[in-house]
Amino acid sequence: MAVPKKRPSHARTFRRKRANEKRELVTVGVCPTCESPVLPHHACPSCGHYKGKEVKPVLEKEKKAKKEKK
Repeated sequence: MAVPKKRPSHARTFRRKRANEKRELVTVGVCPTCESPVLPHHACPSCGHYKGKEVKPVLEKEKKAKKEKK
């Protein structure tokens, strides 16, 4: 019966286990309001809309509000 002479190193074991593990490309959708690229199930970073509703204020609006306060 074959017996290994030395213990396999961590790097060799890790390389063997991860040989078939591939990274998948991220699916990118299009925002229906501003047509900019957006990740699925996330609010649009440019307009702040999600499923047709504004859920997150955009940084431009926040900057304008800060300037008005000063």
